[in-house]
Amino acid sequence: MSELRIMHTMLRVKDLDASIRFYTEVLGMNLLRKLDFPEGKFTLAFVGYGPEEETAVLELTYNYDHGPYDLGSGYGHIALETKDIYATVEKLRAAGAQIVREPGPMKHGKTHIAFIKDPDGYMIELVQPEWLEGTAS
Repeated sequence: MSELRIMHTMLRVKDLDASIRFYTEVLGMNLLRKLDFPEGKFTLAFVGYGPEEETAVLELTYNYDHGPYDLGSGYGHIALETKDIYATVEKLRAAGAQIVREPGPMKHGKTHIAFIKDPDGYMIELVQPEWLEGTAS
């Protein structure tokens, strides 16, 4: 089934503007498109690091008149790769990101990881894979 690819991951958010600011201003993604569906009482915003046709993106779904969501026990995290996790975490901290796990090696491995939370409390893992060690500029 090689004709399939990951298109997007959808997250329900309580404050669309705050989420767009976080993903674009803090994490450096681009707002690719925003679609409002007043008759359905929801708005979609697509953010990512490249065009939807070429890369997986995030779909931020805002449902009118809905408060915070229960994140659920099945949700894990979004993972973002970085060449220098320590410098990346410092940049994110300076931009106001909530760091919930400082960068360092995994408990049972060599890969360096860190975790941050988005405005809704969704976990985002930052990963500096072993094969990138020593490649930071």
